[in-house]
Amino acid sequence: MADTLEFNEIYQEVKGSMNDGRLRLSRQGVIFKNSKTGKVDNIQASELAEGIWRRVALGHGLKLLTKNGHVYKYDGFRESEFDKLSEFFKSHYRLELAEKDLCVKGWNWGTVKFGGQLLSFDIGEQPVFEIPLSNVSQCTTGKNEVTLEFHQNDDAEVSLMEVRFYVPPTQEDGVDPVEAFAQNVLSKADVIQATGDAICIFRELQCLTPRGRYDIRIYPTFLHLHGKTFDYKIPYTTVLRLFLLPHKDQRQMFFVISLDPPIKQGQTRYHFLILLFSKDEDISLTLNMNEDEVEKRFEGRLTKNMSGSLYEMVSRVMKALVNRKITVPGNFQGHSGAQCITCSYKASSGLLYPLERGFIYVHKPPVHIRFDEISFVNFARGTTTTRSFDFEIETKQGTQYTFSSIEREEYGKLFDFVNAKKLNIKNRGHKESMPQTYDEYADSDEDQHDAYLERMKEEGKIREENADDSSDESGEETDESFNPGEEEDDVAEEFDSEVSASSDGGSDREERRKPAKKAKVVKERKPRKKPSESKKGKDPNAPKRPMSAYMLWLNASREKIKSDHPGISITDLSKKAGELWKGMSKEKKEWDRKAEDAKRDYEKAMKEYSEGGKSESSKKEKSKKKKQQQQQGKGKAERKAAPSKALATSPAKQLGESFKSKEFVSSEESSGDNKKEDSEEEEIASTPPSLEDSASGSD
Repeated sequence: MADTLEFNEIYQEVKGSMNDGRLRLSRQGVIFKNSKTGKVDNIQASELAEGIWRRVALGHGLKLLTKNGHVYKYDGFRESEFDKLSEFFKSHYRLELAEKDLCVKGWNWGTVKFGGQLLSFDIGEQPVFEIPLSNVSQCTTGKNEVTLEFHQNDDAEVSLMEVRFYVPPTQEDGVDPVEAFAQNVLSKADVIQATGDAICIFRELQCLTPRGRYDIRIYPTFLHLHGKTFDYKIPYTTVLRLFLLPHKDQRQMFFVISLDPPIKQGQTRYHFLILLFSKDEDISLTLNMNEDEVEKRFEGRLTKNMSGSLYEMVSRVMKALVNRKITVPGNFQGHSGAQCITCSYKASSGLLYPLERGFIYVHKPPVHIRFDEISFVNFARGTTTTRSFDFEIETKQGTQYTFSSIEREEYGKLFDFVNAKKLNIKNRGHKESMPQTYDEYADSDEDQHDAYLERMKEEGKIREENADDSSDESGEETDESFNPGEEEDDVAEEFDSEVSASSDGGSDREERRKPAKKAKVVKERKPRKKPSESKKGKDPNAPKRPMSAYMLWLNASREKIKSDHPGISITDLSKKAGELWKGMSKEKKEWDRKAEDAKRDYEKAMKEYSEGGKSESSKKEKSKKKKQQQQQGKGKAERKAAPSKALATSPAKQLGESFKSKEFVSSEESSGDNKKEDSEEEEIASTPPSLEDSASGSD
């Protein structure tokens, strides 16, 4: 026979709602862990009084009754598991697992039995239904009638809100059956009545959720928040956990109370009560109880007179009354030394606290995630900037939480924490710039390759090149229009031999001009880039600028700082050096003197360099002037040759129509390229004699 039995997907009936979880039976007792809240119910084997197996809506259920009157119900078992459970109860708990079926006759007349926390309505020996008295919020009486009102269940679509019982009168004297019924209900019901005085009162506490300032009245069984607009009564049985979290500024403290079920205001549900305290605020507290009552009830955890910080007093009183541990941050320390990380969740900025067994985010909206409900976590590159990253958490139920805008310096600390807690780290790669390994991402600081920055630089270069091209084209067009020498040469060459006598001559000239312009654009682009290329280069012979006194000292002291602080990073080294430099007084004078000497040497060297540079620059200017004069001389000779050709053709117009000038092209010769070339050669050879004859005839 196995020592333990485990069942998954078991439902515990608590206050009318079915909570999913896991059930474990062992020799020591019964343990149920709620999957939603993580709350653990532990029933010792010695406390078990009775076990009942019955058929319910979700299959079969197990009902356990304890010796102190508590009742626990678990549903979701299969019929085949009865034999296994029955044998386990016999061998380990020495209990008979009895089978009892519910009555389904449909009668509404029976007897009411009060057993522990349950009201059972029976017909004969079979129960029809059972009501946990902890669900009752109010009990009122009338003539022969008792009305029970219930707490609203937010998890259920339909909730039972009221039940009325008719109680017949009896012949017994002195006992009213209606009042007796109501007293039995109220003794076990969860009815909040502010009877008597409060144990203590905290005035005007700042509350973040629900927002406002409230007076907190501490009663033996519940907590009363009294504000200007709303009042809330919180039973201690609804408190799941208590958290005490230091603010990042080290001057304030958060006190967080986790509630299930939550407090309600209209349609708003508050699962967390968050109080904000200043560390400097002190209080002297006196409990409204005598010393014997305080000692008997709290067993030394509280005293009648206490004093200290306000947040310490509130947390101490709550811990004693609720009887739960206060969770504080563990060993995690961020880049700045704080125990939390600044981030954003949804639209609000807040603080994420890595705890020993989960994460909690405060404050809007508050989120608590336990490690045992996390499926995996993911480190993702930020969508808007490379200076931050996102931390994603996905639970086993499929809920995803994304904490964004976390500073890049926090990555190493957070990754080491997650890795130490053995959580699954899964980078799904749906962000393009997200590296897939820890090493690559951890090294992506400012000194390493930055993909986003490189892409922006490339786009800037493309924009600059486009701007240069557009300015080059516009500049070249203006250069062409103001370059008459080259334009005349092109025109003279066109009219030498390629002009046509037809009416399409103008269009032919335009077509021939276009490729000439393109050729010039290509030729003139290259020399325009030369000046910019020459500016980029720096003269290696130029004297280097002198260093400041601080830089001279840092170069001399860098190795010593590294040896005194092994493993120090570059940024931390520079910070440390700055602190040391600020603290120096007499030593600074020596380094200031060295800096002045270096400055004088630099000025002297710069003076010599500038004088040598002037002589060289004057030589270069003289050589440039000579080249320009030679080019101008060539240009004048070419311009003189072009008008002589035009003058040679002008006398031909006075000779008559029979004379053929060198520009004339016949229709027969224009039919082929070879004939055209031959006719040009013949015309050129026959031109000089005709010109000589015409000149002599004129004389």
